Amino acid sequence: MTPRAKTDYLQIRISPADKARLRRRAQLAGKDVSTYVLDRVLPVQRSEFERLVDRGRGPEVSYALAALHDFLAALGRHDFARAAEGDPLRRTDDPRFANYVAAMVEDVAAKLGQRPPAWTASVTPLEAPWFATELVSLRLHLLLNAPAAFRIRNLFVDAAVGDRV
Repeated sequence: MTPRAKTDYLQIRISPADKARLRRRAQLAGKDVSTYVLDRVLPVQRSEFERLVDRGRGPEVSYALAALHDFLAALGRHDFARAAEGDPLRRTDDPRFANYVAAMVEDVAAKLGQRPPAWTASVTPLEAPWFATELVSLRLHLLLNAPAAFRIRNLFVDAAVGDRV
């Protein structure tokens, strides 16, 4: 058996009490100690999620939402929880964009059998309906078929996260 390079391991020295505390926290999070510590130290998914949300504040919001869609659709349970735990909308003043992001996150949470992060509840649903198309003939279809997370927020779109139209 070939020995592993020293760069494959990281050892830290902590007290037995700190180790027990880490074990308890990891167990409560449903993770092993290494995964728990790395999630706290290297929150890759959260920073990528926030970067994609920040892109949506630019001129090409539809491309940013498509990239955010693809990112969210590819996440598993633990990665989703890590990515969505912060509030990426704390700097937005666009209610439609905020509701669209919140609806996407709520849709993914439902598909993964998780509660949506608390920050989504602070996003007030739109007062007036918004339709993903200007075609009046398609509005009835959107009213009937929009995913629940979007309908609740008064957004009428044709597909949920993970679907393609």
